[in-house]
Amino acid sequence: MRSVLRELVGILEQTIGEHEAEAYVNYVGLMLGRALHKTYLEAFSVSRLDPRQIASTLVDLKTRIDGDFTIESMDAESIILVNSACPFGEHVIGRPSLCRMTANVFGFITAENLGYSRVVITEAIARGDSGCRVVINLTKSEAPSSTLETEFFGADR
Repeated sequence: MRSVLRELVGILEQTIGEHEAEAYVNYVGLMLGRALHKTYLEAFSVSRLDPRQIASTLVDLKTRIDGDFTIESMDAESIILVNSACPFGEHVIGRPSLCRMTANVFGFITAENLGYSRVVITEAIARGDSGCRVVINLTKSEAPSSTLETEFFGADR
């Protein structure tokens, strides 16, 4: 499955460009986020996840697909997760658009529960870093978002 997804993204990047391939992966990530969100709400028997449950959910869902995410830090402003093993394995190298899947799933789940999130992947195995570092900001910033950040808004906010 990972090989097929990597090859599909590679073909998309070559055919329509990296930016457009990222848009496709964004859409898939949002669809996955919706499905996974419902599963975790049911597992916790709640209508909304709190920040600690969100962090645990994000780590758990990546662990289930062979990622190695852990919580580096967490406060009222952000959740920072680090990862030493990409769920896509070596297939992610050179395909940073696959990181959009993670950003969208994390951003969607967080925003659906807290109303807002802004996700930036500051380090990525796909880009040649030794690990991944994902910062999920929980509050809006007055500073304009960088091109590496993606904002998410909850459906009922």
